[in-house]
Parts: sequence; C-alpha cells; structure tokens
Amino acid sequence: MIALPDALPDVLPDALADWLDAQGWDLHPHQRAMLDQADAPSALLIAPTGGGKTLAGFLPSLAEIARDPRPGLHTIYISPLKALATDIRRNLLRPIEGAGLAIRVEDRTGDTGATQRRRQRVDPPHILLTTPESLALLLSYEEAPRIFAGVRRVIVDELHAIAESKRGDQLMLGLSRLSALAPGVRRVGLSATVEDPPALGRFLGQDTRVLLADPGPAPDIAMLETGHPPPWAGGGGRHAIPAVLDQVRQHRTTLIFHNTRAQAEIFFHHLWLANDDGLPIAIHHGSLSREARAKVEAAMTAGQLRAVVCTGTLDLGIDWGDVDLVIQVGAPRNVKRLVQRIGRANHRYNAPSKALLVPANRWEVIECHAAIDAVRARALDGEPRGPGGLDVLCQHILATACAGPFDADALYAEVTTAGPYAGLTRADFDACLEFCATGGYALRAYDRWQRLILRNGHWQLRDPRTAAVIRQNLGTIIDIETLKVRLRGRMGGTPLGEVEESFAATLTAGDTFLIGGEVVRYEGLREMTVEVSRQPGRDPRVAVFSGTKFATSTQLSDRILDLLQHESWSDLPAHTARWLALQREVSGLPQPNRLLCESFPHEGREHLCVYGFAGRNAQQTLGLLMTKRMEDRALAPLGFVATDHATLIWGLEPVLNAAPLLEAAGLRDGLESWLAGNAVMKRTFRATAIIAGLIERQHQGRRKSGRQATFSSDILYDTLRRFDPDHLLLKVTRQEAMRGLVDFGRIEALLARVQGRIDLHRLDRVTPFAAPLMLEPGRVPVAGEGRQRLAEAEAARLMAAAGLT
Repeated sequence: MIALPDALPDVLPDALADWLDAQGWDLHPHQRAMLDQADAPSALLIAPTGGGKTLAGFLPSLAEIARDPRPGLHTIYISPLKALATDIRRNLLRPIEGAGLAIRVEDRTGDTGATQRRRQRVDPPHILLTTPESLALLLSYEEAPRIFAGVRRVIVDELHAIAESKRGDQLMLGLSRLSALAPGVRRVGLSATVEDPPALGRFLGQDTRVLLADPGPAPDIAMLETGHPPPWAGGGGRHAIPAVLDQVRQHRTTLIFHNTRAQAEIFFHHLWLANDDGLPIAIHHGSLSREARAKVEAAMTAGQLRAVVCTGTLDLGIDWGDVDLVIQVGAPRNVKRLVQRIGRANHRYNAPSKALLVPANRWEVIECHAAIDAVRARALDGEPRGPGGLDVLCQHILATACAGPFDADALYAEVTTAGPYAGLTRADFDACLEFCATGGYALRAYDRWQRLILRNGHWQLRDPRTAAVIRQNLGTIIDIETLKVRLRGRMGGTPLGEVEESFAATLTAGDTFLIGGEVVRYEGLREMTVEVSRQPGRDPRVAVFSGTKFATSTQLSDRILDLLQHESWSDLPAHTARWLALQREVSGLPQPNRLLCESFPHEGREHLCVYGFAGRNAQQTLGLLMTKRMEDRALAPLGFVATDHATLIWGLEPVLNAAPLLEAAGLRDGLESWLAGNAVMKRTFRATAIIAGLIERQHQGRRKSGRQATFSSDILYDTLRRFDPDHLLLKVTRQEAMRGLVDFGRIEALLARVQGRIDLHRLDRVTPFAAPLMLEPGRVPVAGEGRQRLAEAEAARLMAAAGLT
C-alpha cells in the first residue's frame, strides 16, 4: 500500500494548474498521489464514488501530453460500459478545452461509425476511450504494432466490475499483448468497491502499487417505511409504491434500482399509473433500445427527471450530480453491488450518499437488515476469482493470428504475464493452441475448423480470409437469444428494445406486454423483428427479459444466519420479529454450523424443507439432486421450489431421516449422471463454444438467430460427447456449469461446514418459515413413481365412480 502525499508534485503544466485554480479546485490527496506515482509500472487507486478517480487517472496523461503533444496514441482508457466512455469524454474535454491543451480525445465502441473507426487506425487520437471488446478488435489488425507503438499509459476504470467476468480475462490478455507491442506501457486501475485490494492489484499486473483513498463518510442508509408489511412471498415491491412516490416528491432526483429488468418494467408501469402528480419519471435497462437509453441519459444530465427506474446499467460511474437518493427495491443479494448503487447518490467527495431499501417480501426484510449492517461495517463481499478461462484464451490465440504469424513459445510467455493466466501450464496452453489449429480430435477432419497452420516455426492463419469472421465474433458477452422490438410503421418503425426469442415465440396477434414502461400490442414477426403497436390502458403480459438474476452472496448469507441467532430482534419491524419468534417456538431457527431440515404433512402431501442458505442456484441444484435420491429410495417426490435460503420438496412419502439424502459423495455422483446429457450442460457448452470460436455468432456481417446457434451447438455437443469425451471444450463446459448455473461448490461448502450435523424436525403442520415457500413461483415438477401413483389412484377413482372394478 502507498501512503498519500501532502504536497502536489510539480508536474502539472501551468495552463492546467491555472485552470484548476480558476475553478477553485484543490486536488485530493489521492489525485496528488497518482501524479506522484506517474512512472509506476502498475498502480491501482481505490477511492469512494464521487472522489474524482477518473481525473486522478488522467492527470498524469494530460501533463505528459501537454509537455510533448506529438501525434499518436498516448493513453487508452477502458471502461465496461459504452455509455461510461461517452460520459468520460464529455467530462474530460472540460479541463482540456478550459486549459487550452492541444489534446485530441475520441471514443471507439460498438456505437462508433465505420468511417471514424477506419480513420482511427490510420490517425489515432492522443487519448482513446474504449471497451475491452473494441481493444481486442484493434489488437487483431495487422497494423496493431504501428497503432500501439507509442502508447504510454492504459487506464482501466471500474476494474472490479470487469474483473468479475470473462471480460476481465479478455482484457488482461489484451494488455499482455499491448505490453509486448509497447514495452514500458504503464497500467492504471480505478475502482471504488473492492473487498480484497491486493488480489485486485495482482489481477491488474505484477508488482502493482495499491493506493487507498480516504473512504469518506458512511452512507445514510435505512429501510423505507411503507406503512404496510410486505407480502409473504414474491417480488416486485408494488406494496411500496405510495411510499416511493412520496420520497420522489421530497428529493431532486431518485434512482430506483431493481435486480431484474422484468421487475423494473412491472414496477415502472404501476409507478406511472400511481403518479397522479405527473412527476417526470423514466425507465432505463439493457433491453431498451440505444435511442431510448440515450434519451433518458440526456434528460438526466439536463436535470429534467425526478426519478429513473433502473437496473445494473446505471450501477457504474456515470456522474449525475443531482441524484440525491437511491432506492433499492428487492433484497440486494450482494453488499458490494449495493454499495456501488448507493454511491450514485450525492456523487461528490466527502458527501454521504443516501439510500433506502425496500424488501419485496417478508424474508427480504431480514436480508435487507443484514445488508444494511454490512454496509455500515464497511464489510464487502466477494468470491475468490478462479484462473482465466481457457475458452477466452482460445479466442485470444485466434485474434493474435489475425494480426500476423506468432511464435508459440513467445505467446505463452506473454500470456502468463496476464494476472488471470499467471498459473497457466504449458500443457493447457498447447491444448488451446491445438484446438485453434484443428478443432480437436473429433473435428480435425472438417476444413472449417482447420484454422491455423505451422510454417517456418510460426503459427499463422491457414486462410487469411477467416480473419474477418474471427473479428466479427470477438467478445465474451453471450447474448441471450433476443429479437428487436419496433413500432409498426414505415421505414421499420421506432425501435423500442429487445425481448427474449423464447418469449416472442409464445406471442399471438393481439397479445400485450410491457417494454420501456408502455403497453404494446403484438402485431407479428417480420424479418426477425417483433412488430408492435401502442395499446394503452390494458393489463399487459410481461416480457421475460434476459437480465441477470443474482444469488445472495456467501458473506451476506452468513450475516443473515448470524442475525437469526440474536436473542431478540428489536431492530427489525415488529411483524418480522414476531415471525422469527414463532419459528423458534414451533420448530427452531437455522444455525451457522448446523443444517435445519423440517418434515411435515400438508394438504395430503408430505413436505421436506432444507434451509441451506447456499444461494438460489445451489438450492435449485440441491432440489434436483435430493429428489433424484428420494426417487431411488421410493419416497415418491412430486416437485420442489427453491429460494436463496431454502429448498422445499413435496411428495407422497414422509422423510424421517434427511442425512442419507445429503451425503456428499452421493450428491456428487448424482450430479455427474444428471449433468451428462442435461440442458444445463448444453446451454453452458453453447456459451463456451461461442467464446472459443467453435460456433459463429455472426457470419459475413449477419447475426445468426438463437435457434440456429443452439441447433449447431447441440449437434456439436452430442458429437463430442460420443467421439471425443476428453475434448478441451467439454472440460471447460463442465467447470463452468459446476461454478455457475449449478453452483455445486456452495453445496459442498455447506456440507463441509455442518459436517453431518443435520437437525430434522418432524412436525404435524407447516412451519412459519416454510409457509411463505408454499407461495413461491417457479415450482419444478418431478416425473417418477409419485406421478405414476397419483395417475393410477385417479384412474381407480374414476373407474369406481363409473361402476367399473
């Protein structure tokens, strides 16, 4: 860790120093520290939201370019969001133009026009604002050595957000290539919410210097008083709309965050209907059209909106000074994400952010209180990051070949300088290289996967024409199959956004649904575009948007368990405290090092509830595996439902001993057999194959439909399973499924924590904790002996009623 200096290093050009003085701005200690550390090979600044991180990152570049304004690319700024790059350009031009500096700043993202992109490759600006994907594309061109030869600094904003996904792997591989093209390039990471600064520093680069700014005042965070208790189950927060509107009236601008796009649409629709005062409010999420999002962002910048209902698209970095309140609707699931969202309010240094939490149901009251305690304790959560993805490495190898021939030994040495790949073995690298060259054992007979060839000791593209296709398919963001939505009219109509292809397939003419906060009527499908017309005043269906569904983090789950151990709950609402006390009296409360299970009859069915607190994905997997083991033991399960904290199973036979159903080795064996041909694996394989370059998302500029890509991936998956079960991509697929959609690691961690201490309470009726689970949506039926027995009993009853025996 680096101490922050008291004095300002004498490196700022006079024009810039004079401009800062004219604004009445005194640099913060961490901004001075970044100037002091300008020559560090790698530096990571962790400062609170609103602390001027971006200016701190750019000051050394502005000073260097002002002293030596030679043409060519000097600094690359990388952000996870295109909108953030646009916002940064607007803010960065203010000091540049104000100080009269001859510095050219341009952005290059997926929204940049083709003409400007071509010009930038010939005549790059001094400062280029871009994204990981656009950087990877630039590095894949033959002229990359010329473009990047003079680069002195690369700035990665919101580094923690990039590091949490495969985009981080892609970016670090890109920076390893950049360092080879421009030796001595310095790296700067900027971040606000970090649970492990040294680990993030190692991710950015070897010997990274970490600078910690003053974290500033604690946020003003509380639960929103709604006047009525939340419902027992479900989500959406509709019960709180009157109280939310009251808060909107009392503040200048309010951001109302939701965890999913569908919930945001529902909430905005009902908020709009209740908005009798006609307050200017809007909605912003990733499924809306770029034009719709840009319109909302412009209105926010101009101070024309009182509230914006939003999702993760507004989590990061955009500086809107008029936001003075953040409302989180629904349990935050993750403390780090909640802190990031809270920081959107009072986006100024040393100004406390104000936030209110709205639990969507009774259980979320407990989770919201645990999250508030964590925020006040400055205790951030986060899972340890695994090694870099081999599918991303395959894509990087192909992109490197697009730029020209390469030496395998040199590329391996280069790749292992990237933080996520520091431990990469040569065997794994060679396996990726072999896949890129031939497709692997089962596919080497097909010309389409013969992409690399070894000539004169260097690997190169077998056919240079494949470079265009490889470039079209660069990136690690896997889009759920979506279709554009447009208003029916001339010239294609106004774009509204996107809906999932699977949702569009269920629509018939006349159906209505929500998008962008308005009700539209489905008119038909034309050239892979959903055509709609406006249909105000009708009760809509809701589009199944593809937004992320978060699982409660391990650390937040631990805090919830700790909260349940309290003797009393005076900090909780009275209705919640009574609920907890009744659960303790009737059955018992879950404990950190024991596993509480409940077994009871209800309405002619036997029920088993397992309070694992392992997150939704793991609890869902636990339901699948336990019902399979119950079927093997003739316990006739009929179905289950899972939440972040529990799994509820129902069937025909009582469970009197849960331990055999939760034996770790048996669960793993069941998982292996279940995964073998499961749709989860096929879905994961499709994403892995797209990233690795086995399946094309686009060909000759035309994007394949989701059904086309799924059909191709299913055939390939079945072929590889049959003829090449040890194929590299099958190994990667299994690792991804275990960690992501299945989250089996959290089940194993749960079983390791309780070490066989399983408490099964056999009761004669439903318990207070189990009752809300009965109301949960998303029930999963189980086919097996139980269904057969019910069918036979119903057949016997009908025959008897008809006088037949």
